[in-house]
Amino acid sequence: MAHDLTRSNRAGWLMALPGAALIAAFIILPFFLAFAFSLTNQRLVSPNPTEYVGFENYRNMLGLAVFTLEPERDADGKAVRGADGEIEYPRLRKFTRGNPDYPNLRNKREWFGWRSGENRVVVLASDVVFMKSLVNTVFFVLVVAPVQAGAALGLALLINQKLRGINLFRAIYFMPVVVSIVVVSLLWKFIYSPGDGLLNNVLSAATFGAFEPRDWLGNTSTAMGAVIAMSIWQGVGFHMVIWLAGLQNISPTLYEVAKIEGSGRWQTFRYVTWPGLRNTAVLILIVITMQAFALFAQINVMTQGGPLDSTQVLVFQAVERGYGKQDISGGSAISVILFLLVLSISILQRVMTRERA
Repeated sequence: MAHDLTRSNRAGWLMALPGAALIAAFIILPFFLAFAFSLTNQRLVSPNPTEYVGFENYRNMLGLAVFTLEPERDADGKAVRGADGEIEYPRLRKFTRGNPDYPNLRNKREWFGWRSGENRVVVLASDVVFMKSLVNTVFFVLVVAPVQAGAALGLALLINQKLRGINLFRAIYFMPVVVSIVVVSLLWKFIYSPGDGLLNNVLSAATFGAFEPRDWLGNTSTAMGAVIAMSIWQGVGFHMVIWLAGLQNISPTLYEVAKIEGSGRWQTFRYVTWPGLRNTAVLILIVITMQAFALFAQINVMTQGGPLDSTQVLVFQAVERGYGKQDISGGSAISVILFLLVLSISILQRVMTRERA
């Protein structure tokens, strides 16, 4: 018996070896290489030797400072106002360009600010574009994860019925998943096209010409929303299938008991369906989160991070810096930060959704 067990274990390890080797070669090893490069000034092509710089790349990306600008004042001590009546403040570069009295502001740029009484509070960042990409990525995940998961669950509940032709609807809902994301992005770029785009034409027709055509991808207030809508539409079919598999694993006996007890649809969903989908929900949330953080193709095809960096995201920044600007160390640092962010959120999701005893 022990001999057979040892032989089975050996066979199992031999069959797992190719997959483990691929994971080690294309996931584990590249991560450690990225971490090593992030501690240097490595460039893609450079005649200068690579030097160790420690955590300088991370400080340059994550450096933040909050500074309060006081208004310019006249001889009487009153705030100086311009011709438009707005309070005038000293130029920020006066404090950030090598001023020895403010070493923590050196080489930082304004990210955003607000008024506090007569003063103006400014948040400065060492790398404004990176901070924008970080905020945009987190915002994308926070919107896409719950909306896509909820929409996919709704579709799964609709098609989890024994109706004539239901397989046709399953195929239609799943079809966007099997189409290349690049093709889908190009298609939606035409849909969002200003002027004669399909979306503008439909909205104009629905409002009898009252709707003014918009440049959905060229406007800072709508560009990220447009990318989010397309991403939800493209990926909802994949998660629908996972929800459907979870629904079909719930015992029909539980539904029969609920029907005998006189439970309504909501009660049946709350006390029978949802508890049976708990593990499926955890899987879907983790998968959607990882996919959302990996947002790249849509941005690369549709907006290139614009307009005005309103659709910059972490993966696009990593590729842009690593290859576009040949800054391997900077791109590697972004990759490490992204990995730690995804890992932390995945662990948090698992802890929050685990079953309580």
